[in-house]
Amino acid sequence: MIYLASSSPRRAELLRQIGVKFDILRLDIDESAGKTESAEQLVLRLSREKAIQGRELLTSMKSDDLVLAADTLINLQGQILGKPASINQCCTMLRQLSGQTHQVLTALALINQQGRLTQSCSVNEIRFRNLDEQEIQLYCQSDEPLDKAGAYAIQGKAAIFIEHLSGSYSAVMGLPLFETAQLLAQAEYYNN
Repeated sequence: MIYLASSSPRRAELLRQIGVKFDILRLDIDESAGKTESAEQLVLRLSREKAIQGRELLTSMKSDDLVLAADTLINLQGQILGKPASINQCCTMLRQLSGQTHQVLTALALINQQGRLTQSCSVNEIRFRNLDEQEIQLYCQSDEPLDKAGAYAIQGKAAIFIEHLSGSYSAVMGLPLFETAQLLAQAEYYNN
């Protein structure tokens, strides 16, 4: 059995897409960045903390099943963009991304039945076209951006903002399927 340490409906959808059967663990961790953490260090740490917390929860339930965790964030020229806390913060993030190239980092952490943790990080580049203020305001008033890193969803209305993607579409959505399949194979998990 696999437990997904994430309440993200996008991650669940992507796991189902590749035929993985799983249950969800809903966890709450502090996603604040340390003063000297790079974007990659932060996203790896957050995915690791989610997996460890998930494993601790399962251990308390006398289970040694696999725990898969992921975290996604945006790196805009050294500035880390997480999930916006308000519509105003959403608009600010989209203004910053307008006409710019940024990185989308999605880290995975998997803890196997023996308690061994393995990790992977997918780094992808996205270039936004120039956005006008009206479309920023309209998008930020929609139901999409508030729970998304960088205040946008590539699989939703914001797809029209993206001029170029270099990397993994599924990683930008929140779960790099290629890397996920590799980690699961290393843990000797195979779909039935």
